[in-house]
Amino acid sequence: MEKKKNTNIIFGGLLVLVVVIVGSLIYFANNSGSTTDAKDDLQSVALPQLSTEVGQDEAEVQIQTTAGNINIKLFPKLAPMAVENFLALAKEGYYKDNEFFRVINNFMIQTGDPSNKGTGSKSVVNNNKPFATEISNQLYNIRGAVSLANSGPGETSSSQFFIVQNPKAADQGLTTEKYPEKIIEAYKQGGAPFLDGQYTVFGQVISGMDVVDKIAAGKVTTNP
Repeated sequence: MEKKKNTNIIFGGLLVLVVVIVGSLIYFANNSGSTTDAKDDLQSVALPQLSTEVGQDEAEVQIQTTAGNINIKLFPKLAPMAVENFLALAKEGYYKDNEFFRVINNFMIQTGDPSNKGTGSKSVVNNNKPFATEISNQLYNIRGAVSLANSGPGETSSSQFFIVQNPKAADQGLTTEKYPEKIIEAYKQGGAPFLDGQYTVFGQVISGMDVVDKIAAGKVTTNP
């Protein structure tokens, strides 16, 4: 999910019309970077993506598109910089009328650049500069995961994000040495585990995956 690559635009213009903040945000941490604790027992860590309930330390937003609405819960405790930047940009209307400019069926859909070319991005955190990837052993690129695009290692994350859409089983080769057993089970329903550890997972679709699938299956045209 490099954020500066011209790829595909949905033919007919399926747009992110507006991002509506549904819940209230009550927690932000000041740290960034990895949030994984090597001492944690992988089989006992909390896995907030596996519940559709929005916890007191989480937030909920709704992405309204011409294909329908997508509700997402966000994880500010586990990806504080990503969530803070996303919500701040949503409040200022940065995502209004953004297209899903990169669409790969059975993989993911990507947006977050008002130019709709995949070359633009914005950060209002980290002194208005791109920020580091935030990795947690509680968050994974299972189907419905919402993750930040980046352009490689270092501080390269900002406004562009993608929703993992792949509906095909992706658990082959995963072991309990590196993954919680419940996440391996979740990957049987789809996802992209090869992205784990490279991109910040900061949210999870809790309703509207049918809309994500509809966008992913739409006709596309190459962005010149």
